[in-house]
Amino acid sequence: MPLTVKEMMEAANTSVERIDMARAAEILGQGGLLLDVRDGAELQKTGRASGAHHISRGSLEFSADEALKSHDPELRKDRPIVLYCAAGGRAALAGKLLKDMGYAQVYNLGGFSDWVNAGGEVSEE
Repeated sequence: MPLTVKEMMEAANTSVERIDMARAAEILGQGGLLLDVRDGAELQKTGRASGAHHISRGSLEFSADEALKSHDPELRKDRPIVLYCAAGGRAALAGKLLKDMGYAQVYNLGGFSDWVNAGGEVSEE
């Protein structure tokens, strides 16, 4: 039976823990990866969280699969990953995707504005 976006979001939000900036800072301080899954145009317009790695949501599967030449070595199944997007929806969906692919420690910080409003530094890179 086909899924609706609402059902997909419910499943993603159930399986990917939503965290605040304090918890994100703790995870990142222990070597976790901060991953921005927004599109490139969004990064050009607003910048990104300082230290964040970028993989757009549309290519995440290809970057996360260790069997492919396109695998991004920053993505490791033994490394916690903290995701964010513009508002939190794509981060939740991306987190569920990563969990489905065997990444166990995946967290949703929410949106870029959550990072900024919590005092996170922004990089223009």
